[in-house]
Amino acid sequence: MAKFSFIGWLRLFLVISFSCLLLAGCGVNPSAEKTLRVATEPAFPPFEFQGKGGELQGFSIDLMNAIASSANFKVDFQSLPFDGIIPALQGKTVDAAISSITITEERAKTISFSHPYFKAGLAIAIRTDNQNITGFDSLKNKKIAVQIGTTGAAKAKGIPGVQIRSFDSAPIALQELLNGNVDAVINDAPVTLYAINTGNLQGIKVVQQLLTEEFYGIATAKDSPNLALINDGLDRVLENGTYSQIYQKWFKAEPPSLPIKSPFENQTNAGAPQIFTSIGVILQAFPTLLQGVLVTLQLTILSVAFGLIGGSLIGIVRLSRIALVRWIARAYVDFFRGTPLLVQIFMIYFGLPAILQELGFTFTFDRLVAGVIALSLNSAAYIAEVVRAGIESIETGQAEAAQSLGLSSVQTMSYVIFPQAFRRMIPPLGNEFISLLKDTSLVSVIGFEELVRKGQLIVADNYRAFEIYAGVAVVYLCLTLLSSQAFSRLEVWMNPVKRQKKSDT
Repeated sequence: MAKFSFIGWLRLFLVISFSCLLLAGCGVNPSAEKTLRVATEPAFPPFEFQGKGGELQGFSIDLMNAIASSANFKVDFQSLPFDGIIPALQGKTVDAAISSITITEERAKTISFSHPYFKAGLAIAIRTDNQNITGFDSLKNKKIAVQIGTTGAAKAKGIPGVQIRSFDSAPIALQELLNGNVDAVINDAPVTLYAINTGNLQGIKVVQQLLTEEFYGIATAKDSPNLALINDGLDRVLENGTYSQIYQKWFKAEPPSLPIKSPFENQTNAGAPQIFTSIGVILQAFPTLLQGVLVTLQLTILSVAFGLIGGSLIGIVRLSRIALVRWIARAYVDFFRGTPLLVQIFMIYFGLPAILQELGFTFTFDRLVAGVIALSLNSAAYIAEVVRAGIESIETGQAEAAQSLGLSSVQTMSYVIFPQAFRRMIPPLGNEFISLLKDTSLVSVIGFEELVRKGQLIVADNYRAFEIYAGVAVVYLCLTLLSSQAFSRLEVWMNPVKRQKKSDT
């Protein structure tokens, strides 16, 4: 009994000792196994971009990795659009963000910033053959391209008579300038100069640098425990010379001095209770959203009209007895149904002008024309299959009976086959109309301020993503419900049997 007790106590002592060692080992560095989800937009060279192999590169990426190494934590980079980064921080779907985010008073009310890690400013970029714009004061009544949600977009709003076109990324805004669709771009100076110096953008020059003095900071949610950890790592990187090495690697110069603390620290955004604030935000945004609705409906109606004409012709051609013609129509349908609509919009609006200008032709696209063309071509491919299936659903005896009465093939299709087929096409055509109504949101990538873009612009100002996008969703829901009801009534009106039943009831 005594022997058993001695062995039991010995085992207990060893277990406790081993547990203490494990706890002590874990307590040596509590952040050793910590991983921070860091948001970035990899379309902002030389700060954040994707290399040839798809890996993230840039000054900000190298700096964040150095900070993580100094503070002994890991980084999980997550790519997000720039205007979605602050809402992601608010929702705490990411822990931090390093995406050349300028520290401003308004942003500091919503999120927290680390100590400044880069001194920057805005620059004006124009085409090299433009002699009219010499500085900020000469931008009056001009067309300006900006990246949505940036300080460049805010600066452009103060120009009298300016026409602002907002894009999702800086490279797209610069491409808009290169194609001659805008007069200038207001963007961060280091990014514009990098694009020009590396030869990626030829035919563009900078006429005025550093319109403002700005500082970038690493962003976190308000009262985030990760902010102290990031500041600690950043301070170490600045002190041990690592920051200077990274700066020289990307900019071939000595880094300027940086402020010790972040401007606009301890900013708060006090206001009314949340429920009343949310309702007020939606009501305040509603008139602007309605302006976007008008543009959305304009795009949808024009695109459906042209798509219906083109799709009907292609659908009929798909039934041609000539094999070559039939295969050409099939290739059209397969291409536009097999490639993303977003890619088609980019190809038409940015790609075609760039190719034609390289060939020596002066060519630019109006945004409305380009958007309607892209949406119509895409819609025509889907409508063509609806038309083909509708025509093939009509019994062959109908055509034979029409021909026996002496009608030609065109007359048979016009007066006998197509009217009956169209009645059967109404439900799928209604689905296509609703799909196209929602797909118009993709035209926002070329700066078209339809419903979704209007919502994005509002969020870029007030950072109230949930309320604004909820309002956008409600507006889309109302539009689709009204469209469904309209097509249901059209289907009843076109069907004599259903129309008679409804009149009897």
